[in-house]
Amino acid sequence: MATTLSAAGEGLLPLEPSPMANLKLEILQEPAFSSAEEEAFLNLLRSSDCLERAFQQKIRGWGLTATQYNVLRILRGAHPSGLPCAAIGERMIAAAPDITRLLARLKRLKLIRQHRDRRDRRVVLTTIADSGLELLREMDPAVHNGPKELLGHMRRADLTELIRLLELARQHGA
Repeated sequence: MATTLSAAGEGLLPLEPSPMANLKLEILQEPAFSSAEEEAFLNLLRSSDCLERAFQQKIRGWGLTATQYNVLRILRGAHPSGLPCAAIGERMIAAAPDITRLLARLKRLKLIRQHRDRRDRRVVLTTIADSGLELLREMDPAVHNGPKELLGHMRRADLTELIRLLELARQHGA
């Protein structure tokens, strides 16, 4: 059970159960976590998965995965010049193990185009096709409302603190 300092600062008292979600209850874990770091880490993974699934549900109707959407979003930002495969991989929100196969799928769907760079024939540039731009324009209202729907219950100060903490946590993981 979590503890906190008493009002006088003398000793530790048990915290009252929170009405918020509790990871230990969610995953039906009996023993205590081995450390606060473990509990924080597992909470982060669980939250990431929950939000990812909600986003995937939101875009399911367009027939794209979250990873495919992310590539199209990146290429829209680089439009019209395009990007080489490695640069797309570096900009991904979540690392994708096989960018080449992912791009091949999007090419088969006619959402992207690929061509050799005129200055360096070894480099293949990927650009978003007009059909990819149109698909993103169609998806934009739903995608832009997603973060508000998922995190709009949090106060601005909480969101600012969450951003700060997540960036701090990522410093050792990158």
